[in-house]
Amino acid sequence: MFKGLGGLGDMGKMMKAAQEMQTKMAELQESLNAITVTGESGAGLVKATATAKGELTALDIDPSIFNPDEKEVVEDLILAAIKDAQAKAQEKSQSEMAKLTEGLGLPADMKLPF
Repeated sequence: MFKGLGGLGDMGKMMKAAQEMQTKMAELQESLNAITVTGESGAGLVKATATAKGELTALDIDPSIFNPDEKEVVEDLILAAIKDAQAKAQEKSQSEMAKLTEGLGLPADMKLPF
């Protein structure tokens, strides 16, 4: 009569695993705000710091590059440093996400959040 109820235990396990994953995802999202990466350009003359979520938090520019005749070069260096920081932030975020999915027994190439 209640043969079909045997699968409810598995469903309970799945729900618990989903809740655990949701909690770990929230913790990871929070930690990505605390992890910082630094992108550089011009052999370190311009440095951009960002969180692993990609939010720019600091910009360090060596004063030696301020020459009014080379305004476009400075702008290019700033953009390059920011793009480098954003790329590193993306890599770090994916790396942290891969650690989470591996820890939960999910495929390493699974894209989260869904």
